[in-house]
Amino acid sequence: MTQIQPRFRTIDGLSIRYAESAKNKPSALLFSPWPESIYAYDATWSRLAEHAHLIAVDLPGFGHSELRADLLTPKAMGEFIVKIADAFGLEKPHAVGPDVGTSAVLFAAATNPGRFRSVVVGSGGALVPTDLGSPLHDWVHDEDISQYRAMGPKDVVNVAMDAIDGYELPDVVRQDYLAAYQGTRFYEQMAYVRAYPTQLKELAELLPTITTPVQLLNGKNDPVVPPSNVEFLHGKLPNSKLDVIDAGHFAWEENADEYARVVTEWWQKN
Repeated sequence: MTQIQPRFRTIDGLSIRYAESAKNKPSALLFSPWPESIYAYDATWSRLAEHAHLIAVDLPGFGHSELRADLLTPKAMGEFIVKIADAFGLEKPHAVGPDVGTSAVLFAAATNPGRFRSVVVGSGGALVPTDLGSPLHDWVHDEDISQYRAMGPKDVVNVAMDAIDGYELPDVVRQDYLAAYQGTRFYEQMAYVRAYPTQLKELAELLPTITTPVQLLNGKNDPVVPPSNVEFLHGKLPNSKLDVIDAGHFAWEENADEYARVVTEWWQKN
């Protein structure tokens, strides 16, 4: 039985899905990875909730939150992340943004100094030129992406979930992931990662200005986003810590114990 109880609220005119834990600790915003949802935190929720008031959010266009095309770039999503923090009345929350959240959270931290207490990111594209594995490299760089228009939830979600090693995905979680990617939703979301070559170059120039403490966290055996990406960030960010754990791409599920340990110890220090 999952502890995640989804709700919806309107932020900047969009229906945004979120889940919340008890309000008795410092706050932390958790952003869902792709192609998953807020249920990606099911395996770590109870441990993270011991250390912070959690608000997990499906970013616009991902999970079960409403899509708006102008937000499907890391920079625009970073601006929306600040609106999310404002909407929940969070003065200085921690921010956790694995996968596609990595670049968005870093843009948010760069353009809003002091807005976040700390940041945890990783398993997301950062290097320019890109260093991405399969199938993300093709999604970012293929000249013709019309072939992906017909890809439905079973093509995307089941293939991705079957690659999770050592973790039996609860049925309620898998069904939520599948429901999030009906129709042409995956094809529409591709605009976000296809902005990487241009926007990650812009982000790279901002990295040395980010004074917010950043915990970088990646799976050692990530075949989709190699650790070279967090190593690059570690070399550019003035206040960062790097941990590479024994996991593949879905580190938050494949090695939930270690993922939660790194995050909560980071929170305790910041």
